[in-house]
Amino acid sequence: MEVDNNLNLSEPVSKQKSLSRRNGKTLASDKAKNVLEEGKPFKLRKSDKDIYVNNKTNFKGQLYRCEKLFDKGASQLTVHGRGAAVYKACNLALQLQELHYGTLELDIKTSTETSEDKLKASDDAGEKVSGRQNSAVHIRVFRTLSLPKLR
Repeated sequence: MEVDNNLNLSEPVSKQKSLSRRNGKTLASDKAKNVLEEGKPFKLRKSDKDIYVNNKTNFKGQLYRCEKLFDKGASQLTVHGRGAAVYKACNLALQLQELHYGTLELDIKTSTETSEDKLKASDDAGEKVSGRQNSAVHIRVFRTLSLPKLR
């Protein structure tokens, strides 16, 4: 097996791997087989009024779920987003506020959460644990006007 050492080091690793595979050569880092186990995404309480948003959730489905909670008479709910889903959680809360014509208010809190990643080697040499910081947002969406149930 031939290793290509003439790759441009300024390019990202994923691009280097794709270039080397196109050339029919493999990188030396491809030989190591390691498994990355990520930490648990949320360690918060789970209730009916907590909406956890990630990048895989359907936005319209989450919006419908929030609307359904408000239709049932909920006076507030909390939208949680972590990491790359912070943007999506903020967008969800702002869409709710816009749909209710300003009768909803937002209370936004940010935090930093620590998660541990475990890197297990395939040759059972042990595992390496590394901690990383992830930003999170917790948005409390609550009514400012009490409206009677419409249904």
